[in-house]
Amino acid sequence: MRETAAEITELQALLDAAYQRSTEHLRSIITGPRRLDADALVRVLTGMCTLNVATVTARGEPRISAVDGHFIHARWVFSTAGTAAKARHLRARPATSISYVDGERIGVFSHGDVEFLTPEHPDFEEIEAHLTKYYGSSPSSWGPDIVYCRQQPTWMVGYGDQKALLAETEKQTAKRKK
Repeated sequence: MRETAAEITELQALLDAAYQRSTEHLRSIITGPRRLDADALVRVLTGMCTLNVATVTARGEPRISAVDGHFIHARWVFSTAGTAAKARHLRARPATSISYVDGERIGVFSHGDVEFLTPEHPDFEEIEAHLTKYYGSSPSSWGPDIVYCRQQPTWMVGYGDQKALLAETEKQTAKRKK
């Protein structure tokens, strides 16, 4: 968990606003006990999460692909080859939808715009350090044109059994400390 108190407060405001703008159908599925709050999301979304990233072609056709994602400072971050179709799509049309689903256990859905983070970006160094520690090598070393992407969400909701997820997270944390 790398989020500041301000980032958690901002994420909670985003989650609340998104939920209020959601359809009746979605609100009938993601009800009180299954609606994840910001504190739960930042505690549960640690390590690598396999994300489904949806982009749009120049002809308006949807495309989806999977990436290794990391939830850092309440934003999804991922890297990919600069030559990948998703990178081309996002450079031209940065709007994206991202989902992370682990069966019935948890689901997080977000929409927003992707920004490309270059080494000059003030957040790049911290993100690079996190990814390098996680993978044992820098994603920048994996090829000649690796790009770092971060979604700035405008809408996000999460579902799961919050109590069970937090208990599971506490158990895993205790196990790692032994």
